[in-house]
Amino acid sequence: MASRGRASRLWHAVLFAVVAAAFVAQLVLVLRGGTDVNATGTGPPPGAATRVVNLLSFFTIQSNLLVLAAAATLAANPARDGRWWRVLRLDGLLGITITGIVYATVLAGDVPLRGIEVWLNAAFHYFCPLWTVLGWLLFGPRPRITWRAVGAAFAWPSAWVGYTMVRGAVSGWYPYPFPFLDATDLGYAVALRNVAFVLVLALAIAALLRHLDRRLPLS
Repeated sequence: MASRGRASRLWHAVLFAVVAAAFVAQLVLVLRGGTDVNATGTGPPPGAATRVVNLLSFFTIQSNLLVLAAAATLAANPARDGRWWRVLRLDGLLGITITGIVYATVLAGDVPLRGIEVWLNAAFHYFCPLWTVLGWLLFGPRPRITWRAVGAAFAWPSAWVGYTMVRGAVSGWYPYPFPFLDATDLGYAVALRNVAFVLVLALAIAALLRHLDRRLPLS
């Protein structure tokens, strides 16, 4: 049991280190006017403050930051628990799973990447989803997912959708353009249909995670 705890600490410490390094590197790159690997649009770059706000507006980045926070707590205490911690953990797990699925099936390859951009893209869209989900399957901790936690966890993605649509209507900027979320190109009916699909997918994933949380070995 002690060796399992050490393995969990190491696993989540690696996750924290990679995601933290990728986020800091991406933030520096954005501040210097470089490529944001989450963006798939083109056009003249906005000011530095707007570039940072845009970076933080991506579902991908928010999911990675939620994973980062949960990984830090699990590296310190693999048996971590608590009402709001369960929501944090589930939001990170759910968000990063959706990030990996949507990126791999819809958004991958929209922008050519080179140099450090390739590494950042791999960290955000491939490593973090796979390492997070595999870590949860291997180490849990379980059981932690209740229907109450599921309901509370959906406050964040719902708020993200509302914020994205309102900010997009005001500024004309959307974090994910055609063919996914840009209401300017797609129209609100299609954009909201895409959002609804992702929310249904999220609910299905949350239900699967809760099922597995009860069936996999306790940890």
